[in-house]
Amino acid sequence: MTTIGDVAKAAGVSVATVSRALRGVDRVSPRTRERVLAAATELHYVASPAATSLVSGRTRGIGVITPFFNRWFFATVVTGIEKALRDEGYHVLLCDLESHTFDSRLPITQNMLWKRVDGVIILNVPPEPQERDLLDRMGLPVITVGNRQPGWPSVRIDDRAAMAMAVEYVVGLGHRSIAYAGTVPVSISHLQTPFDRRDAFDEVLARHGLSNRPEWTLRCDWTADGAAEHADRLFAGSERPTCVVAASDEMAFGVMSAARRHGLDVPGDVSVIGIDDHVHSRIHDLTTVRQDVEAQGRHAGSLMLSALHGHELSSTHDEVLGVELVVRGSTAPPKEVTAAQPSGRAAHRRKAPATTAAGAVTAPA
Repeated sequence: MTTIGDVAKAAGVSVATVSRALRGVDRVSPRTRERVLAAATELHYVASPAATSLVSGRTRGIGVITPFFNRWFFATVVTGIEKALRDEGYHVLLCDLESHTFDSRLPITQNMLWKRVDGVIILNVPPEPQERDLLDRMGLPVITVGNRQPGWPSVRIDDRAAMAMAVEYVVGLGHRSIAYAGTVPVSISHLQTPFDRRDAFDEVLARHGLSNRPEWTLRCDWTADGAAEHADRLFAGSERPTCVVAASDEMAFGVMSAARRHGLDVPGDVSVIGIDDHVHSRIHDLTTVRQDVEAQGRHAGSLMLSALHGHELSSTHDEVLGVELVVRGSTAPPKEVTAAQPSGRAAHRRKAPATTAAGAVTAPA
């Protein structure tokens, strides 16, 4: 196996000069660098990544902290981050905080990151004060995805606006008996999105003089299975909602499954709408509010590269990507509204444009 000493001997220079030449340090003349590169190529020398990081102080790794990895949203964000980083020789070091239960997570620790990464991207995890202090002390650039954390640049969508778009759409169809899937216990402090979306749901209903009945509020772990289990009692009652707004598409899949198990037609008996535009939403013909999840990862990766290249990012930098309503076959006016409308009008409403765009907003940097 060729060593750096072999390259130095072949090029007639010191080991330190070979190291500087291969790292592109300015203190090596162009002629010497060419000689070193030629020797390294001829000898098929490949620098050890560990040794290179010790000399340069750079690991070429970016820590990505996620509350879950085996869920579509987080895996897709990581895919976007990795695509942004890999062209410049950086890689992702995944730090999965998932614990044994949905209402808890593992802590962010120094051992996860110290001397292992050059920067940190946090996915939808509001750090505890002691975790925030740790990250600040480490002096690494930090980017957040999914929610806004004071003092750090962020990439996200407006979760409240996304939920408002979904609720306004079904209210506009004529629904007044509307259930909600996606409430979580207040003890879950490690996720912000569930609370933002639930608050927006309540605000839009109140604006229209409507309220959500407690028995029509489904608390679950934000999975399809969890939503299906809790929706069983929703559809078993004597009074049923005409529409269910799910805070994520995965929960919407579970609600649709439960409805059909109870012999209900979607959307004839109950409409269902979600948020995300999950990779399977088109297959399930689900109406949803689409967010470009992979783009959020790519934007976060690009911001991290800018920081590593010495470009100063404002701590108030807040990229808010747009969302859009994608109308498919899981929503329709409730039966009483459809019956009261001339058939031509009802048909026209179903033929409305498939998407309604909401523009992206970027806060001043």
